[in-house]
Amino acid sequence: MGGRPRLFVPLALTLAAIALCLALVKSPFSESDGSTAGKAFVGSDSRKSVVVWAVGDGPDGGPNARTVARLIARSQPDRVLYLGDVYERGTMNDFERNFEPIYGKIASRIAPTPGNHDWPLHSGGYDPYWQKQRGAPVAYYYSFRSGGWQLISLNSEIDHDSGSAQVAWLRSKATAKGNCGIAFWHRPRYSAGDHHGDDPSMQPFWDALVGHATIVLNGHEHDMQRFKPRHGITEFVSGAGGHVRYGVYRRRDLAFADSARFGALRLQLTPGAAWYRFVSTSGKTLDSGTVRCRTG
Repeated sequence: MGGRPRLFVPLALTLAAIALCLALVKSPFSESDGSTAGKAFVGSDSRKSVVVWAVGDGPDGGPNARTVARLIARSQPDRVLYLGDVYERGTMNDFERNFEPIYGKIASRIAPTPGNHDWPLHSGGYDPYWQKQRGAPVAYYYSFRSGGWQLISLNSEIDHDSGSAQVAWLRSKATAKGNCGIAFWHRPRYSAGDHHGDDPSMQPFWDALVGHATIVLNGHEHDMQRFKPRHGITEFVSGAGGHVRYGVYRRRDLAFADSARFGALRLQLTPGAAWYRFVSTSGKTLDSGTVRCRTG
């Protein structure tokens, strides 16, 4: 009898510690699942009008990627949403040789999301590069506000099924009144590209965003696409960032496509409206229009 308390107390403490660890792993707000855990990875601001560019699939050390980066940088953007993939494998060497020389001067304004080329070696490339830029641990998904809109960076390269911690976190963020939300990640749910095409695995993101966002931005396909609104959401693919080009095929839900030129998507955000333009590296506007949202 006298020896039991000494054995029971350590056992109870051990079980409590295990329970706490499991709770942290399962929580959609734990650092281990890549959420911000209340810390802003990209800072919000209260400006009522901002210029935001979105592009991915560019930095490969070649001239086309440099030309796209110059197009964006010379407009002095308030934000740049980088939609993933630094070639060839997203190593630190790739970031230092291909990304930093063309985007380094505006890196403090970039909100990133990882691509499929970045992710396999992210612990040695994507993670330390963006941690150095932000001075904070990398968040694999996060949100911030600018121009009267909520912008949500999601991660298509980690678990994103309907029961995942990431989708639970997304549902917790998509609760504000109105639907002035922009979500961005790498792999498009819908794509007319002849290289990848639709990705049904992205449907849980889409389902969680319906009624809470009006714009979705993706890369992955190396071209420019705009789809007709689906469930109140307009999807843009902006993957003509400089690394080769893929073809597109025509389909009824596709409103615009260009696979012949490199370029990027420019957004002017104000409360209640986003003016968009796909712009080629020559400065020509290829497609333009307005997406409106409810602010409350």
